[in-house]
Amino acid sequence: MKKLVYALLSILLAVTIIPLNGNAKEAQKVDVDLWNAVKPLETTVTFLNTGAHPDDERSDFLAYLSRGLGVKTSSLIANRGEGGQNEIGDELGNALGIIRSREMIEAAKITGVKAYHLSETTSDSIYDFGFSKTPEETLSKWGENLTYERLIRFIRTYQPDIVMPSFRNDDTQHGHHRTMEILSERAFKDAADPTVFPDQLKEGLSTWQIKKLYLPSGSNDPVTTTLEIGMYDPIYGMTYPQLGEQSRYMHKSQGMGSDIPSEPRQFKLELLYSAVQSKNSNKLFAGIPYNFSEWAKTLPAKEDGLKKQFTKLQQELNQIIHSYPKRDRIFKQTQKALKDVRNLEKKTKKAKLNKEMKADLLHKLSLKEEQLQTASIISSNLKVTAKAQSNILTKGQQTTVQVSLNNNGKEKLKKVNVSLNVPKGWKVTSKDGSKDLKPGKKLNLSFDVKVPKDAEYYHAYKQPAIQASIQYESSGTKTVHVQELEGTVAVLPDVSATLSPENIVVNTANVQKEVPVTVKLKNYREGKTSSSVRLKIPAGWKVSPQTAKVNFDKKLEEREVTFKLAPPKNIQAGDFNLSAVTTVNGKSFDSTIQEIKYDHIGTFYYQYPAELKGVAFELLKPDHLKVGYIDSGFDKVADYLTNAGFDITKLSEADLATGDLNQYDTIVTGIRAYLSRDDLLQNNARLLKYVEDGGHLVVQYHKPGDRWDPLQTAPYKLKIGDPSIRWRVTDENAKVTMLKPDSPLFNYPNKITDSDWDNWIQERGLYYPMEWDNQFETFVSMADPNEDPFTGGILMAKYGKGTYLYTNLVFYRQIQGQVPGGYRIFTNLISYGNNN
Repeated sequence: MKKLVYALLSILLAVTIIPLNGNAKEAQKVDVDLWNAVKPLETTVTFLNTGAHPDDERSDFLAYLSRGLGVKTSSLIANRGEGGQNEIGDELGNALGIIRSREMIEAAKITGVKAYHLSETTSDSIYDFGFSKTPEETLSKWGENLTYERLIRFIRTYQPDIVMPSFRNDDTQHGHHRTMEILSERAFKDAADPTVFPDQLKEGLSTWQIKKLYLPSGSNDPVTTTLEIGMYDPIYGMTYPQLGEQSRYMHKSQGMGSDIPSEPRQFKLELLYSAVQSKNSNKLFAGIPYNFSEWAKTLPAKEDGLKKQFTKLQQELNQIIHSYPKRDRIFKQTQKALKDVRNLEKKTKKAKLNKEMKADLLHKLSLKEEQLQTASIISSNLKVTAKAQSNILTKGQQTTVQVSLNNNGKEKLKKVNVSLNVPKGWKVTSKDGSKDLKPGKKLNLSFDVKVPKDAEYYHAYKQPAIQASIQYESSGTKTVHVQELEGTVAVLPDVSATLSPENIVVNTANVQKEVPVTVKLKNYREGKTSSSVRLKIPAGWKVSPQTAKVNFDKKLEEREVTFKLAPPKNIQAGDFNLSAVTTVNGKSFDSTIQEIKYDHIGTFYYQYPAELKGVAFELLKPDHLKVGYIDSGFDKVADYLTNAGFDITKLSEADLATGDLNQYDTIVTGIRAYLSRDDLLQNNARLLKYVEDGGHLVVQYHKPGDRWDPLQTAPYKLKIGDPSIRWRVTDENAKVTMLKPDSPLFNYPNKITDSDWDNWIQERGLYYPMEWDNQFETFVSMADPNEDPFTGGILMAKYGKGTYLYTNLVFYRQIQGQVPGGYRIFTNLISYGNNN
């Protein structure tokens, strides 16, 4: 009976969303873009969701607020998710941060939410350094004052009525999540305190009092307010939680998004702080004026004229919504409402109101002006396209930007003017001026753009270098619309240099006579380009050739040069760097440009020094060890081991299905390979047979949800820890105890000592096994501070004639991060059995 009531409620709510003007046929028309533009005119409420990483947003609830109610909703995320894992490629670190940031932006577009970040650059201290179990560790690394100053600055700029962190300050939560809850809670009072970061006020910001601060409630948390958010919305053809999941699908690098049924869903909240009188009501917006009609009631009696005008304005805004889906009617109404908003702004500035109320009203009017201009451009049926002749620019280059306007509406747009927004110092020229644009007419404009010689290079976290600004007038008021150009416009170095291999290992036990390094050069200049490239090498090294000349015939052409390096025979253990310097027309360039391209986010670039990191250390290896590697696409371990001199073969689908696996001394699976390789899942029995026949299989870590069967995947029961948040050692310096120090795992071919566990990066291990068959032996013990130790970091069992080894230690980060101990220990793991 309860489900039936919920179903009837959903149907009833869905029906009420369909505008009741016009006939049934008109009501069935769906104009999503127009509805997205007019729905926010219904309310003046602003809502802020705070979180730590891209994908922390509460998508189902935010979709309900933004798309269902029209509330201006934003997500403020601390970092860029650089320390996470990547399920669509091998980008890690800053490159992954760029991907996750763009995924956040694209996800937010679906739910109508605006995405912001506290982290500003790829070298920001507010960085995803990996899982943290305490907010104290997080703030020590982020910088508490810096992080909090940026949060207060954002709140004073955005001025949210309601703030809700995505997570509670609970010791089962990620330290980053807890940090954002703690700071958000503290900001409720401090954002309104003029003694907190007073320099912000000198810059022109004003204090801001958040009206309410809520926390999401779990099953065991206090509940103040319960909201039904599972209603079906005919505009989107789905429920709000389903719409939220559509946005979560954009977080592809994190494997987010799922298909969920259309059914009731309740979202529960605890009201932690309130600065308003709610008259004993537990409703979400109780005590907060919901629209301008309610704002009018808060005005003093002496401002009767202002009261009437605010009430009338809301009636106009409601009429615009009521006119949906008639674009022509809405266009005329938005122009009038725009004029009224601007006039009301002037009168509000002159009115004798208290400082806080005046600031509130002016802020709400400015937001409504912005929303009305969006509704104006959508309802005008003005199609705008803006495109640069070349999206990749270099300093000093001149290009052309074409902007096309097509008036598909029924109203003449007067004084149409197009300009380009560019950084200071850029020069833009155009012969075109202001023109009227009649219905059915087109306007094509051309702009010559000169990039200055001292222009800043592209950065993925900054605003686009070129944007088109379109203005027009109708009914005596102006509308301004900013249009981004197609694709990503980027100022890049004349030439990019990418070194391969990415890193070098020099084995002090057997110093290589020759180390080949290939430099791939890519020309970003227009036309033919002459250049030369050389390597900067450490003292005592030799390189041939000293310099290589490289000529390009056209833009985006690539050329490769191979250098042969000879390290000194007596090279000492330690780190060293090699870098490439390219010279074009007397100017030197020393950058690598990593192009990041995915269909769901577009194309972006990450610029970093054109260098490779080297490390020299003793690495003993068995003679003739032959290793098959089942590459998951999530790590580069196979490549790094190959560069270190190992005989590694990446196993194809055919190899796994029908190939001779017994030719390999050891087979290794990449991290989370059972998730990414269907053929591995299908041929797991062949792998177990390989072990049974005498092979040695090394399986690197998996998540519980990576299609891992605790009873079938390994030869014996092996259950991965769940919830995974608990089963990890995040302290990369955690003490490691070798439980069987005499085992060949720690003695062949390398003698493993405590020093091999030094200088690890990010963490020790993830997703520790929580249960395993007693056939497995344990080899290491480690723990985070004040926690019980995990002993499942390396598990190995005999199976038939062979051995099965499972490790959840993050060797891929150590090997790809040039940590000698990571190489040495992993070498021992894959060499087991070859000392016989």
